[in-house]
This record gives sequence, C-alpha cells and structure tokens, in this order.
Amino acid sequence: MTKIDFKEEKVKREIERRGAKRVLIQLPEGLKREGPRLGAIVEKAGAVPFVSADSCYGACDLATLDAESLGVDLIVHYGHSEMMKQERVQTLFVEARATISIKSSVKKAIRLLKNYSNIGLVATIQHTHMLNKARELLLKGGKTVAIGDAGQSKYAGQVIGCDFSNARLISKDVEAFLFLGGGRFHAIGVELVTGKPTIVADPYERRAYPVRDEVVRVLKERWASICKAKEAKAFGVLIGLKTGQKRVRDALRMKRKLEKNGRKATLLSIREITPNVLMQFLGINAYVNTACPRISLDDTLSFRKPVLTYNETLVMLGRKSWEELCRKGWFGS
Repeated sequence: MTKIDFKEEKVKREIERRGAKRVLIQLPEGLKREGPRLGAIVEKAGAVPFVSADSCYGACDLATLDAESLGVDLIVHYGHSEMMKQERVQTLFVEARATISIKSSVKKAIRLLKNYSNIGLVATIQHTHMLNKARELLLKGGKTVAIGDAGQSKYAGQVIGCDFSNARLISKDVEAFLFLGGGRFHAIGVELVTGKPTIVADPYERRAYPVRDEVVRVLKERWASICKAKEAKAFGVLIGLKTGQKRVRDALRMKRKLEKNGRKATLLSIREITPNVLMQFLGINAYVNTACPRISLDDTLSFRKPVLTYNETLVMLGRKSWEELCRKGWFGS
C-alpha cells in the first residue's frame, strides 16, 4: 500500500478539464520511481506523458523551459507547495501528502525530549496535515507546543530547504524542536537557524533521533570553508538558472563587494552546481553560491574548493561575524 497520496483522480480530472494534450511530470528524487505509473495515469486521461528524469530540488526548480521545449500544455509538479506564480506554462502542484501513521515515531521522540517542556513543531509539506495529531501526542506527553506561522510558507509549521522562518518565529518561546518527516536535512536546518536542539520523528522508519552531531559537523565544515576561502584571490559568483534560484541582483552585489576587497570575481551562470562542473575553472580558488544554499551545506566535502553561501561570504569579508551568522542563519541574503 502506498504511503503517499498522489491524487491520481484529481490529476486525471485536471488534465481533462484543461484540455491538456502533453503533460510533463516532475518528481523529486524520492518519488521518481513512481514516474512510469503516473505516466500511465496521464495517458489514460488522454494526454501524452513526459516524465522528467532531471533532478528536482523544490518548487523553485520548476521545469518551465523543459516544458516549453517539449510543447507541453501542463506541468504536474509533485512533492512541493507552490512558491511563485508563473504564467508561461499551466502548472498543477500535487503536494504528495504522506498517509502513514506518525504515532510510533512521535512517541519515541517524546522520550528524547524528556528534558524539555516547551516544544516547537515543524514539518515538510508531506506532513503538515499531521501536525495537529503530533501536537495532541505532545500535549498528552506533558509538553507545551508552539507551531509557527510566519506567512512565508504556505502552511503553518512548514519548513522548506531555504526557508525556516516558521521555526525562527517561535525559537525564543521554545526549548527544543520536533521535526516531523523523513531525512535529516530540514532538521539540521532548523537547529542551525534556531540554535535549539532538534529531534527528528521519522514515520517511515518509525524512529526518532537527534541531529546535534550532524549540526556540529556542518558547523565545523562551514567554518573550515570560510577560513580556506580567505586565502582565495579569484572567486566565481554562481548565478542559478533554475526558475526560483536566479538571484542576479545578489550576484552583482557580491561581485562588487569582492572586488572592493581586492579579489577578482567572475559571474558564472549555471543550471546544475556540481563538483565536476566547477573543477573546470582552474583559475578560480573559491565560489559564492547565490542559488540554493542547500548545495553548499549538503555537499561540502564533495567540492574541492570552498563553495560559500552569500552570508558566509560576508563573514569571510569581515562584513558579518560568525556569531551573527549562527544567530541569524545561512539562508537568504
């Protein structure tokens, strides 16, 4: 039995209602295995399905250009909530909500939270509809619960790879966080941004665990990257070409800051930021990533040269302190 609701009937109705003849299916990495099955459903609705095999990191990574080149009438984008309006290609966002029980993992998390009374509750889009159930379990466990609603995300308590504002909003009022979902990245982001202990309640693996050790590792790696970048004379300033990651203004601003500091700076436009691509620029000693900050934080050891976030570069230039970076976070500019 599937653990994700793919809204198959809704997708079929929308294809028929919109009269779409060609449909591009876009899936994040963990859901790509469902591509052939979802393609067959699109075909039953009377449209030609194209399943994107490219990586997809979020709603910021909408395959608009691909859809246009294929003559697609509709993009069906799975696994994320809508971030931005675009009118070039019709897009249907299917949030792919989890349908699995959270009871076991949350109860295990409560045991790990025994030393804390006031708990902040956050989740990815797949589990935001389960936050009230998680709250009930925490309340029964004798906890006080806060769920942030900063307005930047679509749902209260929702966190995404580059926006932890719902956690930051309530961080002063809680002692620790419970993250509901699979994987470690978002939980690590919550602890990096808030400085508060964060426990993962993973309903897929039916377990709970802290991410403190990973956070310490990330902090050490990021400080080492900043220190190494201080020795660099030539920088590449990376401009992401994905729909929601194109921050040209930030890149231009950073180029001026680097040059004012006596460094050389080259603007590099790039769709996929990978170690192999960056290795080609032998004369560049370090990079500033103005696209998705997750690339820098997730893949530190994969890159042979420092790939700093915008805010880390400000620390490297002496425009911001390490303490301020830790307090205000790595995300945004």
